[in-house]
Amino acid sequence: MTATIQTRALIDVLIERLLDGYIFPERAAVAARVLWKQHRAGAYPAAARPELCKQLTADLQRATDDKHLRLIWHESSADSQDDSQLIGALRERFRLENHGVRRVDLMSGNVGLLELTAIPELAAAAPTLTAAMLLVQHTEALIIDLRPTLGGSPDAVTFLSSFLFPDGETRLSDIVEGPDGPARQFWTADYLPGPRYLGRPVYALTGPKTFSGGESFAYDLQALGRATIVGEPTGGGAHPSQVVCLAEHIELFLPTARPVSPITGGNWEGVGVQPDIRVPAADALAVAHREALDVIENKFSNPGDRSETKARA
Repeated sequence: MTATIQTRALIDVLIERLLDGYIFPERAAVAARVLWKQHRAGAYPAAARPELCKQLTADLQRATDDKHLRLIWHESSADSQDDSQLIGALRERFRLENHGVRRVDLMSGNVGLLELTAIPELAAAAPTLTAAMLLVQHTEALIIDLRPTLGGSPDAVTFLSSFLFPDGETRLSDIVEGPDGPARQFWTADYLPGPRYLGRPVYALTGPKTFSGGESFAYDLQALGRATIVGEPTGGGAHPSQVVCLAEHIELFLPTARPVSPITGGNWEGVGVQPDIRVPAADALAVAHREALDVIENKFSNPGDRSETKARA
């Protein structure tokens, strides 16, 4: 028989974890006041159940405007996993999903298409990402479909971004650990195991399901003027998180770091990446393809550009 944690005890430990580890101490204090106010008003059931986790999550996200901050209920305590188990399960899932590369295709007009479901950790994903970029190396424009991209590793996002820049001299983003740092800077790579994709337009497709690492990739490329974003605003989850066990059956996704763009000075948390060309996500591929074809047609109307393309190929 499973022991049942009472709501008061759960709120106590939840607030303790927030005040100790959340990246925004002032927001943690606001969230603590909100939770206690709701508890005193009788808004929560007496015992911790899935419904309580949903209510607490909704109140936490309203108080902090942070979509990564949430409680997870597991029906069986065996479903709760420590960090090593969670990482192992994620690695196996990504392996079965071809390390996030769902589709590589050649569209009409010599436009390349790369569809990603995730951008997982670099040690495993690098060969697959490199192979994908090799397959599109001779195209005249590239569309990267991030509409189904739910997450990613900062190192892998940096690696993939590096194919779109000429050298290791571009600072993509910083990640600040905790409330006050330290900050880790992410720069494009000096060396890549494949050709760089330069001098040609890049389009990134986004939608409401684009989240976390997928948003990071789109946000950095947009801020640096390297890609045109087409579609709908993204989900708005910027903060890397850790899984914290609060009680049997209950885990907390706790944001412990935040990205900061050296270009904008901010990130996309709560607002999402805003498209340059805003269209329904379902239409984004067709619209981006038309845009790419227009750019290619204009380019090839100049004989000098045609000679340059032949020399590069």
